Amino acid sequence: MKLQFTHKAYQAAAVHAVVDCFMGQPKQAGLTYRLDPGKKEGTDGQKEMDYQDNAFRNADLALPTEALLENVKSVQRGQNLTVSKNLVKTVNADVNLDVEMETGTGKTYVYIKTMFELHRRYGWSKFIIVVPSIAIREGIQKSLELTSAHFLQDYHKKARFFIYNSKQLHNLESFSSDAGINVMIINTQAFAARGKDQRRIYEELDDFQSRRPIDVIKANRPILILDEPQRMEGKKTQDSLKEFNPLFVLRYSATHKTTHNLVHRLDALDAYNQKLVKKIAVHGIAQKGLTGTDSYLYLEGLTLSRSKPVARLEFEIQSKSGHIKRTLRRISVGDNLFELSGELGQYQGYVVSDIDAIHDKIIFTNGKELPVGRVSGDLNEEALRRIQIREAIRAHLEKERELHEQGIKVLTLFFIDEVAKYRSYNEEGEEEAGEYAKVFEDEYNELLNEYLELGEDGFQKYLKGIAPKKTHNGYFAIDKKGRLIDPKVKAKGEDAGLTDDVSAYDLILKDKERLLSFAEPTRFLFSHSALREGWDNPNVFVICTLKHSENTVSRRQEVGRGMRLCVNQDGERLDDPATAHEINQLTVIANESYEVFVKGLQADIRDSLSSRPKMATESFFEGKVITDAEGQQVTIDKGLAKKIHRYLIKHDYIDEGDLITEEYHGAKENGTLAKLPPELEAYTDSLVVLIDTVFSDAAMPQIVDNRAAKENRLNENFQKKEFQELWKRINHRAAYTVAFDSEELVQKAIKAVNTNLRVAKLQFQLKKGQQEDEISQESLEAGKSFVLRAQETEYNAKSIQSTVSYDLIGEIAAHTQLTRRTVGSILQGLELPVFNQFRTNPEDFITQASRLIKEQKATAIIEHLAYDPVDERFDSTIFTSPKHADFSQAYKANNHIYDYVFTDSKGERTFVGNLDTSAEVTVYAKLPRGFSIPTPVGDYNPDWAIAFESGKVKHLYFIAETKGSMSSLQLREIEKAKIDCAKKFFAKITQDEVRYDVIESYDSLMSLLQD
Repeated sequence: MKLQFTHKAYQAAAVHAVVDCFMGQPKQAGLTYRLDPGKKEGTDGQKEMDYQDNAFRNADLALPTEALLENVKSVQRGQNLTVSKNLVKTVNADVNLDVEMETGTGKTYVYIKTMFELHRRYGWSKFIIVVPSIAIREGIQKSLELTSAHFLQDYHKKARFFIYNSKQLHNLESFSSDAGINVMIINTQAFAARGKDQRRIYEELDDFQSRRPIDVIKANRPILILDEPQRMEGKKTQDSLKEFNPLFVLRYSATHKTTHNLVHRLDALDAYNQKLVKKIAVHGIAQKGLTGTDSYLYLEGLTLSRSKPVARLEFEIQSKSGHIKRTLRRISVGDNLFELSGELGQYQGYVVSDIDAIHDKIIFTNGKELPVGRVSGDLNEEALRRIQIREAIRAHLEKERELHEQGIKVLTLFFIDEVAKYRSYNEEGEEEAGEYAKVFEDEYNELLNEYLELGEDGFQKYLKGIAPKKTHNGYFAIDKKGRLIDPKVKAKGEDAGLTDDVSAYDLILKDKERLLSFAEPTRFLFSHSALREGWDNPNVFVICTLKHSENTVSRRQEVGRGMRLCVNQDGERLDDPATAHEINQLTVIANESYEVFVKGLQADIRDSLSSRPKMATESFFEGKVITDAEGQQVTIDKGLAKKIHRYLIKHDYIDEGDLITEEYHGAKENGTLAKLPPELEAYTDSLVVLIDTVFSDAAMPQIVDNRAAKENRLNENFQKKEFQELWKRINHRAAYTVAFDSEELVQKAIKAVNTNLRVAKLQFQLKKGQQEDEISQESLEAGKSFVLRAQETEYNAKSIQSTVSYDLIGEIAAHTQLTRRTVGSILQGLELPVFNQFRTNPEDFITQASRLIKEQKATAIIEHLAYDPVDERFDSTIFTSPKHADFSQAYKANNHIYDYVFTDSKGERTFVGNLDTSAEVTVYAKLPRGFSIPTPVGDYNPDWAIAFESGKVKHLYFIAETKGSMSSLQLREIEKAKIDCAKKFFAKITQDEVRYDVIESYDSLMSLLQD
């Protein structure tokens, strides 16, 4: 398998947030300088310098501080981040930019792409990635390998990269002398620790021609990229970073400890709400429920069948020989535990009177109740671990059964404290299964038989083809004899001082792609709890913590190993927002109760949101930028800020402390937000996005208790003639074509560029100084023999010539994905004063012109879109009974094709209630996610399919999109485009036999049916 990489708008936004901070910087190829090749013996026996070899360093920043700061402010305003008052200077760098990105959203991909983009736009080519651990270092090297072909296709260049090693300094020589993109990866211990090998970077080395490696590094004026900078804030590390003489510093993390100039934020809430990471479910185990008894009972889950629900209950059973063993059995209403247990006295009176599938509990005739996931009686350490392992295997098999036919391999990760609990070695050095491995195989074999009984299909064949012993493996450090060991032995040499052996991560990273393939039998991974960073796998769907809680590894760190969205057997990421959270759900098997684990995880997430504002005050809104539907922007002044604040107070959307209330979130979810004042109404969408940046507990990700989800049965309404007729009419696939007139696009683009192109002038700073009248040896050594007398900022009157020529047509063609011919026609049509702005600032001209042209292209695509039906249809398996965990909020329906309807909001629930009681409605369906329409802006999934009684309404069949399901400006704009496409799709494939439209309520639906 080969992982596929695609272009994501949210990742591009993070890249441009950094790159745009240097807008106006002239593009220059790497500046040449004479690379010191080292010292050699002269004719007089003395060592002399010989500067002959050319090297290339990053060009200096040409922009004055004021221009850089204004660029940073512009980027921050564009994202409604806190605007910096000044540029924070540290580690000898005038510019320090922070990028906040949630774990699993592609942080490494983003800064690799940022390097390529900085090189393309400004010519910078020397980059050093600094990391706090071997795990991260090895992961970055693997990412550079995996993305190499992807970025070669985009930029027609390859980056040369290597891991710094003071005993392999030929790599550093090449880093300096090569003119292309060069990347050095270095862990902090290689330059900030005290060991002999770590000091080499600061020493004149005989094997490096008597030069100091750090001097060669600093001569390149590298751009430093700090990965997880919060772990590099020690004084020794900070002082050492100054030695690199960085041009500027970029810091990437999900949890910044110190803020410099934050230019991009994609935090846990953003990532979850935009469905860029997995949804989280938790299976907790709590020792409470029944009181006043010593009886052991554990309710694992409930199974819904067409006849009656069944409980999976573990209790103690006494054999005829008197041996007592805890056994998992299926229990129905009326079963007597006293009889089933072999007449153990503690189960007297425990007859099952009810299995409550709505509230997930069983009730006994003695009045005792036991919720799912609860234990009564004695629960020792051994019993807890066995339950956890069983829960993890069941959650894995459930997810596997759901995803196997989609070509998605499921992985489960167990965190343990010590290797011996998984694998031990006898005196002869032979491997023996540890405690957890034995329990795993016992429970796996038991559950495997249960799933094999479900029938014979591709999934069952897959299960049969894997031997239980082959399906699990340990991923730990290994010793010289190849035996697994705990990662406690410190690494030597460059890696001294680390608590994780490189061999462990090397093994895991080399297996990363192989683990994703069905051909590899390993599906369950056991690893040490220290594996908390630098490694993850997109197809980890279950994480089980078989260890004691500890403060050094947070719940969020553990969960982070499985947050990345999954990929299929073709290496394609399953990230369609319509289905992302249905497919991508991470289940955590916790060694504590659901409530305790979730509370701790929520606290970890809350602590990570430090950069978010907490209160919606007037001062928060003042200075922020909002946009109307036409793209016109306005900066909120004091007057508008006061009106927004009053609006929020008036409708109880904020409380007395200016905190966002539940009323606001409820109204937004239901599409019932009160109208804004007239002068702000046009900016509603943008303002909602702005308000959503304010932290609120109500907006925290919902972590569900998704224990053994129950099926929602497809009922007899599905077979009704009316629904089958409706389904026959809409069950068509189609391909779209865009046959717009190139000349029309050219003319529209010319008009847009001529009207709206405004290119920023390049600036440069002149500093004038003179040498001191008297120069001391101390000032000379410190580089202070010159004193700054004056400095001034100048604007270029005509042009600042770059050392690099531009392929203007090619650059814009690459940006807009148009042909060179079309781009050339657009440029030829520009007015001369507009075109001459290219000479003023080439980079900004290319960026702004490309943006304007792309806007016109997007409009043309939608206007000239056409659908053509194809022979292929949707398979009926898209109506397979979906699984749900929480039925307490489900609507018990009469006219729906499933027994229950799961709605996304209160407004939808009201709509469903009206459909279900309407005399006009025969049958309706909330369409499954598998029913999707291709569009140029992503697949689209309509909400409802409704069939009406003949003669009662004008249109018998209706496809409805309920308004209010769009939660942000970005999603609204995309959704609007998809809706326009859907109208064309249904008009084409149904020949107007099926009406499609957007509705707000049942009343608006009935009104449309009369038209």
